[in-house]
Amino acid sequence: MAIGHKTKIVDLLKSKDFGSTVDVKGWVRTSRGNKYVSFIHLNDGSTINNIQIVADVEKFGEDLLKQITTGACIHVVGKLVESQGQGQTCEVQADTIEIYGTADPLTYPLQKKGHSLEFLREIAYLRPRTNTFGAVFRIRHHMAYAIHKYFNDHGFYYFHTPIITTSDTEGAGSMFQVSTLDMEKLPHTETGAVDYSQDFFGQATNLTVSGQLEGELGAMALGAIYTFGPTFRAENSNTPRHLAEFWMIEPEVAFNDNDDNQDLAEDFLKYLIQYALDNCMDDIQFLNDMFDKELIDRLKFVVANSFKRLAYTEAVEILESSGHKFEFPVFWGADLQSEHERYLVEKHFKCPVILTDYPKEIKSFYMKQNEDGKTVRAMDVLFPKIGEIIGGSERETDYDKLMTRVNELGMHTDPIWWYLETRKFGTAPHAGFGLGFERLILFVTGMANIRDVIPFPRTPNNAEF
Repeated sequence: MAIGHKTKIVDLLKSKDFGSTVDVKGWVRTSRGNKYVSFIHLNDGSTINNIQIVADVEKFGEDLLKQITTGACIHVVGKLVESQGQGQTCEVQADTIEIYGTADPLTYPLQKKGHSLEFLREIAYLRPRTNTFGAVFRIRHHMAYAIHKYFNDHGFYYFHTPIITTSDTEGAGSMFQVSTLDMEKLPHTETGAVDYSQDFFGQATNLTVSGQLEGELGAMALGAIYTFGPTFRAENSNTPRHLAEFWMIEPEVAFNDNDDNQDLAEDFLKYLIQYALDNCMDDIQFLNDMFDKELIDRLKFVVANSFKRLAYTEAVEILESSGHKFEFPVFWGADLQSEHERYLVEKHFKCPVILTDYPKEIKSFYMKQNEDGKTVRAMDVLFPKIGEIIGGSERETDYDKLMTRVNELGMHTDPIWWYLETRKFGTAPHAGFGLGFERLILFVTGMANIRDVIPFPRTPNNAEF
C-alpha cells in the first residue's frame, strides 16, 4: 500500500506487478557491485527482508554510487522486475536515485555485522536499524495491538489510570518521587521533615508502580476494564529481568473470582502468542534462527497445551522433594525465585503453570484471604525461560479484613483512604492481574535480556537516550 508517494518494501516483496514503476525509500543495509552495476540492499523497517536495487554505473556515475554505503538513506524510483537471483522474487531496476543522507563508512557504528547486544545497548539511538531490533520492535508493536484487540473484542474498556500518584500499590516503597521543590533549598516543617505542603500537589507524590488500585474503581463502574501504560520502580536491580521504567497491562473484572481470573489469564496469553505466530512469523523465524533455536517450538507448545494449576503448598512440596540443588532455599512461606518457578515449568510439569493460594505474608495487602487465615487467593502464571509472567488475585472485598491486613503491615491509610472506602459502597467480588509487557516480549522474541525488548531501557545509572 502506497503511503506518502512511496511503497513499503513489505508490500513490494509480495507484488507480482512486474514492469510497474515503484517509489521506494529506505536505509542501505549493504552495497556491492562492479564497474558496470551496483547492487543495493534497501530496508525501510516494514519487514526483516530487504529489496535489491539494481543501479547501472554508467547511468548514475561512480561519484554518486560511492556515497551509497551502509547506513545511507536513499529514495529510488524504478521498475519492479522479477529477480534473477536466488532468495528473492523481485528487485527494482533504478531509474532515479536521490540521496537523503550519507553515512560515513569510517564512523558509522553499524558498518560491520556481528555487533554484540551489549555494544548495541550503548548506541540505542541506532540499534533499531539492525535486523535484530527491527524484528523485536515490530513484534512489540504487534503485541501491543493484539492486547487492545483482545480486550476490545471481549467487552473490556481501556481505562487510563494516573502516572503521578500518592499511593504505593505494592507496598514496596521503591518509588520515584515527583516534586517541583528546589532540591537545594527544601522547605522543612517544625519537626525537620520535608514540607510537602509547599510542593506542587500539596503532598508527597510518586511515579506509579501500578494502575491496579485505580483500575479496581473502573471495574466497579464499567464491569471489565484494562490499563496499559508505563510503570516505574526505583529498585537498584541490575539484572536481565528488571527495568526502572516498564509497561504493564492490568485487567480488572467485576464479579470474577480467582478461577475466572486464571481462565482469563490463560486465554489471554494463548491469544497473544497465537497472534504473534500468525502475524510476525518472518521476524520470529529470524530470531529463532539467530538467537533461540527452540523459540518457535516453545511458542507453539504454550498455545497447544493447557496450563497446569496447583496450590503454592503443593508446589513447595514438589520442590522440597525434587532432590534438585537450588541457589535459594525452598520452604513453606518462601517467596519463590525464578529458579524454583522454572523448575516447576521446565523440569517437573513441562508446561506453563499457574500457582494459587500463596501465604499472605509474601503477597500484597489487597488480596482476598482464604478461610484458613494463612493464605490468599493469589495466582501467578509461570512460563518457561521467564518464570513469573503474570501475577494477580481475587481482591479482598471485606472492609474489616482489609483494614486488619493494612494495620498488620503498618501501612499508612491516608494515601489509600479512597480505595478502602470502596468496600463500604456497593462492594462486589472482583479479580484481576498484571502482565509485564516486556516479560511478554522476552518470551515471544526469545531474547535473554529485558533491556533488549524496549527501545530505550531505563536501569540504574542509565537514562541517556
